[in-house]
Amino acid sequence: MAGKIATETFRSTFKTIDKDVVRWFPGHMGRGLKQMQQKLRSVDCIVEVHDARIPLSGRNSDFKYTMSGIKPHILVLNKADLIENKFIDRITNVLSNEYEHILFTNCKNQKCRGVKQIFPLAQELINKSNRYNRSNEEDYNIMIIGVPNVGKSSLVNALRIRHLKKGKASHVGASPGITKSVLHKIKMCENPLFYMLDTPGILTPNINNVESGLKLTLCATIQDHLVGEKIVADYLLYWLNRQQHFEYVNYLKLDNPTDNILQLLTHISKQNGKTLKMKDYLNQYIIRPDLDSAAKYMLKAFRNGDLGKILLDEDLLE
Repeated sequence: MAGKIATETFRSTFKTIDKDVVRWFPGHMGRGLKQMQQKLRSVDCIVEVHDARIPLSGRNSDFKYTMSGIKPHILVLNKADLIENKFIDRITNVLSNEYEHILFTNCKNQKCRGVKQIFPLAQELINKSNRYNRSNEEDYNIMIIGVPNVGKSSLVNALRIRHLKKGKASHVGASPGITKSVLHKIKMCENPLFYMLDTPGILTPNINNVESGLKLTLCATIQDHLVGEKIVADYLLYWLNRQQHFEYVNYLKLDNPTDNILQLLTHISKQNGKTLKMKDYLNQYIIRPDLDSAAKYMLKAFRNGDLGKILLDEDLLE
């Protein structure tokens, strides 16, 4: 019944916002890209990390022109634990025309099969390559690249712990843009001697498709406040209804699916005691629902996987 209601009465399109709102390209990113390109001569393999929930719409298409070249290239789709396994083969098939080597990982899990495969695969590809100006070097360098907040630093730390038995070397944060510059070499393995270069998240300067920008924001690769938490939460609600994903009804303790973001955020505010005390026009204190906090609560639930395992590019695979 819920699906029928959504199909017949809910929005079929999302009212777009100014595309310039969904845009984030701080100065450190431009500088970082130049630094990365300058260091290519000292790199043997490139590992491009991206969020598995947006494998198509969120990737920086410029990478293959500015960073790959003749270097061995591995695409790592991280946070794969947040999507359903049934999509993995379909994603691989779609991307196989562009990437020969694709791995799915959960970098927070040291037992993850994908994490275990990265280093052996990188070794194999490097051994098969010419290495050109690095053919006489005894050490090997892997550069980790990707858009912001997809798990690059987490991957660096996971590989370091796994192969060097050492603690964390790269700072990890929940907000995009934690890594501000190309770091010095981070040792990953003693024998053979392997190093990694962690890099700042580089996002395409112009996002032509507004929905792609909103998907990027949902996955926290763009800072929420630059778009607006309520707008991002509204797009999430629209997307969940359009794709018939109604797990949010139980998690948010609703009676039925809804297409009204203000009603939903008001409900979340009441359920979780998220209110604001403010004065009205009579200078008397009144209690209002804290819609911004409610929107943040909803976005956090999505990002933690509490609303289900969701592939935001599901419609692009059809």
